[in-house]
Amino acid sequence: MTGLHLRGVVLPEGVQRDLWVVNGRIREVPVPGAQTVVDGGYLVPGLVDAHCHVGIGPEGPVELDVAVEQAITDRDAGTLLIRDCGSPIDTRPLQERLDLPRIVRAGRHLVRPKRYIRGLGIDVADPAQLPAMVAEQAAYGDGWVKLVGDWIDRETGDLSPLWPDEVLVEAIRVAHEAGAKVTAHVFSEEALPGLLAAGIDCIEHGTGLTEDTIAEMARRGTALVPTLINIENFPSIADSASKFPRYATHMRELHARVRQTVGMAIEAGIPVYAGTDAGGGIRHGRLIDEIVALHEAGMTREQALGAGSWAAREWLGWSGLGEGSPADLLVFQADPRKDLDVLRGPSMIMLRGRVVG
Repeated sequence: MTGLHLRGVVLPEGVQRDLWVVNGRIREVPVPGAQTVVDGGYLVPGLVDAHCHVGIGPEGPVELDVAVEQAITDRDAGTLLIRDCGSPIDTRPLQERLDLPRIVRAGRHLVRPKRYIRGLGIDVADPAQLPAMVAEQAAYGDGWVKLVGDWIDRETGDLSPLWPDEVLVEAIRVAHEAGAKVTAHVFSEEALPGLLAAGIDCIEHGTGLTEDTIAEMARRGTALVPTLINIENFPSIADSASKFPRYATHMRELHARVRQTVGMAIEAGIPVYAGTDAGGGIRHGRLIDEIVALHEAGMTREQALGAGSWAAREWLGWSGLGEGSPADLLVFQADPRKDLDVLRGPSMIMLRGRVVG
């Protein structure tokens, strides 16, 4: 039996260990004849972008070859597992490629007509049809369904919810019965109570969180992926919305307090994970920026690293670096728990037991 041998400080345990890799899996018992490829440094489970859009570009949906390049960009920055939070194209062919990050697909965004970015989601004209559409996306995706929970309502001139509360209850029940979880794009305060009461599993962005909804998320164990580097776009979004002054003011207010909001969520014990919202306004390959932003918002360096690595992997059903785990890992010469910028320069990237960088 041939294989690879790695020796280093394994995170998150922080203990120096020997690992062996055979057929793309971690072994913790010696493998005769294994080639030593790492002897020293820090071994980190592959990074996770928990909110990414492979298949979306600045102008909307992209061709599959462009989606491949997006995935390669993420991989080369250390992201080896992606929760694709809604894509207008079928990215299942990317899942078949051994050189690309693992992708957990959430299917397509479910939206109301004229209440989201054109061409990205599936329009649900009658809100009563949402449960049926959720059932379709639960079958199409990989255990996640993505709702758009709020967006600008041009009649009111501000953010407002897309779905009646009773419809959300039924839609999320349908998803859970199908074995899928549900997440939702939410900017505003108003949409959150109904989504949380319906039992949603995760909130994306969450800029409108209040003390009450933070407490409710903590009580329920609802996850948050705040996409802090994307929220930096709010001022420019507001600048382009001169026809809707209430909306513009609201977006600026949400932006101004987002670090405080996320800090309160962290302090309350809400599970918080790193996601970039890459695709469209955010370029791919920026996960380290989001991990650093989480630290600046209140996480310790180790917590922020976990939010983009071992903790996020566990949340999505993937293990770290133990016996039988997928050999998806990064190697660093310095300790990234002491300096998160170390994450920008891995000395090795291993995916499915193959050295890819």
